[in-house]
Amino acid sequence: MPAPFEIIAAPFTAYYAPLGTAFPLVNAAPGAGWVKIGTSGDESMDEEGVTVQHSQEVNKIRSLGSTVPIKAFRTAEDLIISFTLWDVSVEFYRLGLNSNDVTTVAAGVGTPGTKTVQFYQGEQVATMALLLRAEVSPYGDGMNMQYEVPYTYMSGNPEPQYRKGEPAGYALEYTALRDPNAATKALSFGRLVAQHALPLP
Repeated sequence: MPAPFEIIAAPFTAYYAPLGTAFPLVNAAPGAGWVKIGTSGDESMDEEGVTVQHSQEVNKIRSLGSTVPIKAFRTAEDLIISFTLWDVSVEFYRLGLNSNDVTTVAAGVGTPGTKTVQFYQGEQVATMALLLRAEVSPYGDGMNMQYEVPYTYMSGNPEPQYRKGEPAGYALEYTALRDPNAATKALSFGRLVAQHALPLP
């Protein structure tokens, strides 16, 4: 009997990039434009891991002559990705603050070097592309799988807690939006790609 590869227990590493950045092939390292979230990737995350939520609202139709639904119409759907980062470096703290710019000041004589991010977020919501990659596949060893979300924004409300003996967690939540530049509706909301075979020699 083959190994139950379909049972997955593996960490995912998250990356972000500007809108329109090409997603890498599932077996290739993310290229230019993709930034790993967390200094050490999945080792900078809470061990609760990454949660992917597919939610929907469906209107069920019942006719006068039936007690059970006879048809259903989907009226809304959402894709939400969340994880907790154990990395409060300003470069990643900014992700919870509308991706505000980091201002770096070099050290001078008698003055320290600093990195600063502003709390004010304003009316416009920053958007980005999001990639989740795992070095595992439900189809066999030595293969990968990845979630590709072309258009998303940080929808969470991080509440970092600084406590004795516990890492400060920074909860990030991303909600997908329809990609207005996608060729079709089917391509506009992202996809899951799972490698099922190794490249041919």
